[in-house]
Amino acid sequence: MPFLKKALVAVALALAVVPLVTAAASAECYADYKAKQDDPLRLHYGVAQVSDGNCSPGAAAAELAPRLASAGWTLLNIMSTFGPEGLAERQASAGDYFLRF
Repeated sequence: MPFLKKALVAVALALAVVPLVTAAASAECYADYKAKQDDPLRLHYGVAQVSDGNCSPGAAAAELAPRLASAGWTLLNIMSTFGPEGLAERQASAGDYFLRF
């Protein structure tokens, strides 16, 4: 019987951890940034989704800079990284550059 109790406790703990792992795996990360184009000078503020593993400003910059460059933009800086809870407050400011890159 002690083995059965230990097995049941192990199963219960495993089942308790599954939702936590699933939530972490489905986390979303976004970065707001400033970018520019030269000749003529154009600036924009935007919001882009980045990989969960790149949810620090430095890692987000490394992921986002090539995306912007392919469209002729130069990343100036990452302002912040955040989760989906910060999207609504930034959407109006980003305008056409909201989740564009």
